[in-house]
Amino acid sequence: MVGNWTPQRILLVRPSALGDACRTVPVLASLAEAWPEATIGWVIQEGFEDAIRCHPDLDEVVVFPRKALAKWVTRPWVMGRSLKWLNSLRRGQWDLVVDCQGLVRSGLMSWSSGARVRVGDRNAREGAWLAYNHRVKTADHTHTVDRMMSLLEPLGIDQVHDMRLYTPPEATGRWQTLRDERGLNEPYMAIASTTRWPSKAWPDDHWVSFMKSMDQQGMSSVVLLGSDSERENVAKLAGRLRDEANIDVHDLSGQTSIGDMMAVIESARLTVANDTAALHMAVGLGGRCVGLYGPTDPGMVGPYQLNDQVAHVPSESPVNYRDRSLGDSVMRNISVGAVLEVSQRVLKKTRDEPGSGDPGGAGP
Repeated sequence: MVGNWTPQRILLVRPSALGDACRTVPVLASLAEAWPEATIGWVIQEGFEDAIRCHPDLDEVVVFPRKALAKWVTRPWVMGRSLKWLNSLRRGQWDLVVDCQGLVRSGLMSWSSGARVRVGDRNAREGAWLAYNHRVKTADHTHTVDRMMSLLEPLGIDQVHDMRLYTPPEATGRWQTLRDERGLNEPYMAIASTTRWPSKAWPDDHWVSFMKSMDQQGMSSVVLLGSDSERENVAKLAGRLRDEANIDVHDLSGQTSIGDMMAVIESARLTVANDTAALHMAVGLGGRCVGLYGPTDPGMVGPYQLNDQVAHVPSESPVNYRDRSLGDSVMRNISVGAVLEVSQRVLKKTRDEPGSGDPGGAGP
């Protein structure tokens, strides 16, 4: 235990990925609860700032320009820029650093900060553990959020399991304006149908069947989310939904900032998503969500403390979701009926809660 000590400047290191950053906010909330007078900063990857910058417990956003500093090991000119950026962290005069990522890059950030107390996972990969002077033994088979929260143990502070995210107000305004322009005045569902890893994607024909059933229950509008690189795949699903399910489709893939996506999710009656960042955003934006899981374990990476809001069919034998030869073979086993049942349950559970669903538009 660190002992009777009050840090004045705290740096949280969790640059990426976007979904993991969203799942790190309980660590921020815990630090702020323990030391309300301290200044807290967060190192986050450039482009992801909207996910955290409006959180009331955060004082400073330290942007990590990942793309500009890519391949620093093999490019001497980038190496120089990387060292300059790392050295800039020391100017923050941090007292305490908590590294929630545990990779060589975040370890270098922690070390370069110059903080007297540097906390991280004893089993951090790529040698990152060498950067810490307080190394925590974390459990191997536990949820990602709980593993990160266990890093607070040496500090002797209480854990605050607050997953709330805060949408930038300007993004909320942009989304309301766009809704007005599109005439999207009814409650809608948000869908994140694509993923970086094909093995984690529910098949399009399942999405079509699912939305046909939801349309019969009065959910006749859907907003499709996705990155710029996913636009082609999302457009194909959008076309099928219009032609086969005959519903009102709004394809926003590649057209939203992180903040805009948060606004869409926050106003949605329900968000249904594969194991993606959109799902973990939804957890922090009201929890009106359903997660679809196949090759990944929701017990470790599912929507935190929302175990009953998951449709999961594990593979018959251990698989690695990074194995692209899997295709959708595991996810295809998640039945439309199973997702429909979970969705109906979540809608019923949240329908009468104060402030639930569609805060930016018409109610049900």
